[in-house]
Order: sequence, then C-alpha cells, then structure tokens
Amino acid sequence: MFKRRPRSYGQIVSDSVWPRGGWSRAAIYLAHRVRRLPDQPQRIGRGLGAGTFVNFTPFFGAHVLLAVAIAGFIRGNLLAAVLGTFFGNPVTMPLIAVLSVSLGRWMLGVEGTMSPGAILGEFTAAGGQLWQNILAIFTDAPVHWDRLAAFYDSIFLPYLVGGFIPGIIAGVTVHQIAVPVIRAYHKRRAAKMQKRINQLRERPRR
Repeated sequence: MFKRRPRSYGQIVSDSVWPRGGWSRAAIYLAHRVRRLPDQPQRIGRGLGAGTFVNFTPFFGAHVLLAVAIAGFIRGNLLAAVLGTFFGNPVTMPLIAVLSVSLGRWMLGVEGTMSPGAILGEFTAAGGQLWQNILAIFTDAPVHWDRLAAFYDSIFLPYLVGGFIPGIIAGVTVHQIAVPVIRAYHKRRAAKMQKRINQLRERPRR
C-alpha cells in the first residue's frame, strides 16, 4: 500500500533530462552521495576527476564505461567516477560541446563555429547513418559513409582534440576541490561518532 509506484520508461527519460526536484536538488543529492562514499578522499577525488574529464569527450553512450576504465587505471573510486559523469547533464553539455568543438576546430585549422543545436543535429545524423549501415549487413540496402566521414572531420575529431585540455583542467579542478571537502566531512563524521561512543561509555550502568 505504501510502496513507491514504479516509474514508467517515459518518466525515467523525463527525469534524466529534468529531475523532479530540479537540477539544484539533484546536485545537492549528488554531493551527499559523494561525501558518504566509504573510501579514501584521494581515491574518491580521482574517481570524480575521471568522471568529469570523460564529459568532455565525444563518446556519448560510453561515458560511464570510459570513466570506470580511467578510474580503475589511476586507482580511483569507481562509483565516484560514475557519479562524476553526472556533471555532464542537459544544462552543462551544450556549453561543453560548443567549447570543445570550437577549440578543436581552431586547433585543427577548421573554419567556422557551430551552435549546440547544429552539433546535436550532426551527432544524430551520423548515428542514424551508422545504424543504417549496420542494418545493411543483413539486407540488400546500400551502405553510405559520406555523412560519417564529414562528421568525423568537422565534429568528432575537433571535439576529441578540443575537449582534452578543458577536460583535464575540469577534472583536476574537481579533484582539488573534492579531496579537502571530503576529508573534512570524514573527520567531522568520525568526531561525531567518537563523541557518541564516549557518551555511551560515560552513562552510569544500572
């Protein structure tokens, strides 16, 4: 009777785009989860840094797996790496995409700039052609690579190159901020637990 009603697929998708309590509440909940992770602050910080860095790569759909792989390589907390990928959300991703693509195009000498909508449209079109080519393996449909080739040169490669530097900066910044905050939280929590233990010991026995 009092069990929480299961969410529909549409509600899950909707909540991933815009949480019910808003992104500010989601950020507070995320920070609470990070502070309570049972691991060393340095490992948690490395995991968060890895997850944050991955948000600046164009490997959409594989951010979590990539974050876990990087965190494992640098001996970071794997769950913290997964939580770190949530820094890339519908609010921040347009800014990250424009920054990464614009910087990458400038570094590679590709002229012109692109809006968030145009970048998303190119990703969608390239993904659609890739899916059609996969289906063509099992049918007589022709295979086309023109859209994917143009996408690689104008979007994917600039995104990959341009996102590396700001991704490193963001990851290191998150690590430097998270470690002392988590360490202070752990010390405060340990002090509270010790205080409770002392109070229990000081209680007179009957």
